[in-house]
Amino acid sequence: NPKHGYGKNLNPCIDCRILMLKNAKKLMEEKGASFLITGEVLGQRPRSQYLAALKIIEREGGLDGLVLRPLSAKLLPLSVPEKEGWVNREKLLEISGRSRKPQIDLADKYGIRDYPCPAGGCLLTDRGFAQRMKDLMTHSEITLNDVELLKTGRYFRLSLQTKLVVGRNKKENERLLRLANTDDICFEPVEVKGPIGIGRGDFDQTMISLASKIMARYSDGNDEVRIAYQKLPGKETGSARAKPMKDMELQKLRI
Repeated sequence: NPKHGYGKNLNPCIDCRILMLKNAKKLMEEKGASFLITGEVLGQRPRSQYLAALKIIEREGGLDGLVLRPLSAKLLPLSVPEKEGWVNREKLLEISGRSRKPQIDLADKYGIRDYPCPAGGCLLTDRGFAQRMKDLMTHSEITLNDVELLKTGRYFRLSLQTKLVVGRNKKENERLLRLANTDDICFEPVEVKGPIGIGRGDFDQTMISLASKIMARYSDGNDEVRIAYQKLPGKETGSARAKPMKDMELQKLRI
């Protein structure tokens, strides 16, 4: 329940920035620093970088006046570092708006070539990822491993207690195997090529049968496919023959 609410999807941008500044303040005090510097640009992020939001973030982060934003400083009220003469305001910039071109030009000027993609944003702003995260928050405690699993493959909610993640390519199959936990169920077609699936939760025979139909749908088999499964690490093994699930049924389970 973020105090300042969410953006378009599951992105609590303002509360997230406040938390960042609170943690940065602790480091600032530990290191004996006098103020913080951020790369924020006025008006670049619609949720957290308009003037009122910047003030809220700074105040609730416990750093009123102690955050220097050099890229937009000339468009913002004087910060303590500027008032005290620790930095020269005349050397600071007045960049604003959504375009990244001024920053890219600035990087070119200083010969900086290796920097993150300017359009890269928080995964919580992505509709698909946000839906998966909501599902995770609804049905279980959140672990880092679960969050990493959300980033990989096709995600299916089979029941309140069970989910299945199916790889889309070799790289994702390998990643799923690395993320698999003890007591997860690993699914794989036996006689034809197909993906790896990782099931998590309470898998009885009904859930195994349902997961096998999904696995068959993404295998190279046209009719009935034999799907092998094992409870990790190799505790219980078995196989089931399954016909590919119809797309209409599939979409009801996919998140």
